[in-house]
Amino acid sequence: MADLSVDFCGIKSPNPFWLASAPPTNTARQVLRAFEAGWGGAVWKTIGEPIINVSSRYGAIDLNGVKMMGLNNIELISDRPLASNLRDIAEVKRHFPDRALIVSLMVESRREAWHDIVRRTEDTGADGLELNFGCPHGMSERGMGSAVGQVPEYTCQIVEWVKEVARTPVIVKLTPNVSDICYPARAARRGGADGLSLINTINSLMGVDLDLMSPRPVVHGASAHGGYCGPAVKPIALHMVAQVCGDPEVSLPVSGIGGISNWRDAAEFIALGASTVQVCTAVMHYGFRIVEDMIDGLSQFLDDKGLRSVAELRGRALPAVKRWEELDLNYRVIARVDRSKCIGCGLCYVACEDGAHQAIAARRDERGRTEVTILEDKCVGCNLCSLVCPIEGCITMQRVDDFGDEVLDWRRYSASPASYPHVRSNRHD
Repeated sequence: MADLSVDFCGIKSPNPFWLASAPPTNTARQVLRAFEAGWGGAVWKTIGEPIINVSSRYGAIDLNGVKMMGLNNIELISDRPLASNLRDIAEVKRHFPDRALIVSLMVESRREAWHDIVRRTEDTGADGLELNFGCPHGMSERGMGSAVGQVPEYTCQIVEWVKEVARTPVIVKLTPNVSDICYPARAARRGGADGLSLINTINSLMGVDLDLMSPRPVVHGASAHGGYCGPAVKPIALHMVAQVCGDPEVSLPVSGIGGISNWRDAAEFIALGASTVQVCTAVMHYGFRIVEDMIDGLSQFLDDKGLRSVAELRGRALPAVKRWEELDLNYRVIARVDRSKCIGCGLCYVACEDGAHQAIAARRDERGRTEVTILEDKCVGCNLCSLVCPIEGCITMQRVDDFGDEVLDWRRYSASPASYPHVRSNRHD
């Protein structure tokens, strides 16, 4: 069997599946149960000066019967006393010395405050520290969380303060609420960070209660913006993980976070360069035991691919992440319909006719069903028809090569970047 053990900037764990800093890691009872279920590591819910949380705290968006496709929260850091959290952390580490136990920290931006909490936390025996520079609500208004993570100079400065006293690896948790996540990532490296975790939650309003005329979740007739997470944010998280892992000016181990619900999600993050993955919303939805399927699934996948370890999977997809202008204009696909699978719903025709390139013809057959035909001379291979088709494998995209002798090059059909001096041009555009 493949080796699932990982070494993340010197922190070892039996598998790459960690719990993210969130409600599931709020107490010793929870983390002990998680480790019993098989989780390789956990990042303790952010500790600092205890706060008072509001009620209610969560809002969700469902999609086609799937509950909590996206989750919004306006909860802040731990509301438990610091001393209680530290005792719990020490207890967990005594019971599970082989698991990765990281502690998320957030205090005011003073050197003395950071020195104090770092020393007290490391006295528990925790394996590492995660600096929460990502919380987008409540704490950021107090000059913490994303208020730090959005300013590279602040990020660098606080990491430097922490590294003055830290004896364990320091991981910086980045906010996605920036225009280019590589800038704070580079700043964290300049400050001496040992690793990065990303992404934290995204600024959001979950929706509006049209009876109360208040955003959700409602707190006495009002609400505030919160942090968005869950399966819906996975594409954003994958993009940012790929950006950071592909940036030669960063070159730090990355723990991937954002919408991970199963082993396939985890494998995608690892293939884009992440060393470990952190899970929150899926555990809040289904409980700690989901890790069993994650471990089995990833192990089987690695075996099937002939990979001996998680390390051999890490970054394998990263070379395929290109700038747009590096893509091959001479590669073309068009749609093909398997008539034996077609149910005659006509969704592909409507989508193409009204929303794409009018490359599908349709007629009613003798049974009153819609019979579709791909107009190959008009099909541009956009994939829309295959995406809306409700039947797996009915519409596929197949490669064709019909450009003749002409070799296409995007530079022949695009204005030079020099024509737009106001547009910043770099590898992240």
